Amino acid sequence: MPRAGHPGGWGDCPGAAGPGTTTGAPAPPATGHDHGAGLGEGHGEGHGEAHRAAHREAHSAGHSQGHEQGHGHGHGAASPAGRRVRRLLVALLVPCVLATLAGVALLWPGATPVPEIPPTQQVHGTVTTVQVADCSPGAGDRRCTGVTVALSDGPRAGRDLVQLVPNEPSTPRFAVGDPVTLSWSGANPDDAGSYQLVDFQRGAPLGWLAAAFALAVVVLGRLRGFAALVSLALSFVILLWFVLPAILSGGSPLAVAVTGACLIMFVVLYLTHGFTARTSCAVLGTLASLALIGLLGYLFTVTSRLTGLDDTTATLIGTLGPGVPIDPRGLVLAGLVIGALGALDDVTVTQASAVWELGAANPGMSVRELFAAGMRIGRDHVASAVNTLVLAYAGAALPLLLLFTVAAGGVTQVLTSQDVATEIVRTLVGSIGLVAAVPVTTGLAALVVGRR
Repeated sequence: MPRAGHPGGWGDCPGAAGPGTTTGAPAPPATGHDHGAGLGEGHGEGHGEAHRAAHREAHSAGHSQGHEQGHGHGHGAASPAGRRVRRLLVALLVPCVLATLAGVALLWPGATPVPEIPPTQQVHGTVTTVQVADCSPGAGDRRCTGVTVALSDGPRAGRDLVQLVPNEPSTPRFAVGDPVTLSWSGANPDDAGSYQLVDFQRGAPLGWLAAAFALAVVVLGRLRGFAALVSLALSFVILLWFVLPAILSGGSPLAVAVTGACLIMFVVLYLTHGFTARTSCAVLGTLASLALIGLLGYLFTVTSRLTGLDDTTATLIGTLGPGVPIDPRGLVLAGLVIGALGALDDVTVTQASAVWELGAANPGMSVRELFAAGMRIGRDHVASAVNTLVLAYAGAALPLLLLFTVAAGGVTQVLTSQDVATEIVRTLVGSIGLVAAVPVTTGLAALVVGRR
C-alpha cells in the first residue's frame, strides 16, 4: 500500500531511505521536494549528480520489497507529455509517408524504352588453349594472343571458337580453364567476327562471397540480422523496379531518387528496427538530412556548372538515342542522394539508440542533459562517418585521380576538372547532410525520451 510521501504508489520518490539503506549522510526532507521538476534543473551540477546517485540507491534498497509485491515504477501507460510527443511524431510522419506514396504513383515508370543500338547477346564458355599469334595472318608481329573458347551456350554451344586478343596493357590476360563471357552481335553464328571476348564469369565467387556475408550478418545479428538482409533485398527491388525504370522512362532523376530513397528508408528502418518511437526519430532525422542534401546538391551542381557528361553517361545517352531524354546533371544528383542514404541511416539510427540507452541508464536525465550527452557521442560518430564517406568516394575514383594527377597541370586543375569536381560535390554535400543529421535526430530522440 502507499507509503508516506508516495501518494498513490511509487510515482514520486522522496529522499527518505527505505529499510536496509546503508547509514550515511542524512536524507533530504520529503516535504515539498519534487524530483520531476528538480532533477537537472533545480540542483547544481555536483549536488544534482550526487543526489541522483543517492536517489537510485535509496530507490533500489528501499522499494525492492514493494516491487516484489507487484508495484511498477514508471512502466505503466505513457504520461500525457509522452503521448503528446508520440502524437507529434505521427503527425510529422504521416504526411511524409503519404507524400512518398503519391510520388511513387506519379513517377511510376511507363513502358521501357527500346535502345537505338540493339543490345548484344551474352554467351559463355571456357578457355581451352592460349597461344601467341599474329594479329593479321602472315604479319609475323606475334603481338596478339589466340584464345580458344569452348562455348557452353548460344548458337554454337558445344563447339570451339578462336578469338584474337591484342597483347596490350589495357587488355586482360586469359589462361586455360578461365570461365569467360563473349558478346554475340546476332550476325552469322559461324563467323568468329560476330563474337567478342569481353570478360570473365564471376558468378560463382560472388555467390560464395554473398553467402559468407549473409551468414556473418545472421550469426551476429540473429533475427535483427535476418531482417536487415530482407531489407537489403527490398532496397534492390525498389532500385531495379522503380528508380531505374522511372529514370529511363523520362522522370526527373532527382525527384525519382528522393522518392525512391524515402521509400527505401521507410521500408528498411521500420522492418529492421521495428515500429517504435526510436525508429521514428531516426526516420525523421534521415528525412530532414535528405531534403538538405537534395537542396544543396542542386544548388552546387548548378553553380559549379557540373554537366554530368562523363564517359559512362555519354555511352548511356548514345545507346538510348535522342528519343529517350536523359538529364545528365540530374543523374549526378540522383547518385548523390542515393549514395548518402546508407551513411545517413547509420548515423541517425545510432544517435537515436544512443539517446535511448542514455535515458534507460539514467532515467533522471532531463531533455537538455540527454541532448548534450547524445551530441558528445554524435561528434565522435560524425567525425568517423565523414572520414569514411570521403575515403569511400576517393577509393572509388582512385584510377581517375591517378589519371588526372599525371595528365593535368596542377592540383587546382585536377580538383576543378569535371569528373573530380563531381566527386568533391558528392562528398562535401553528403558530409554536410551527415553533420546535420546528428543534432536533428539527437534533439528529437532527447525530446521523446525526456518526456516519457
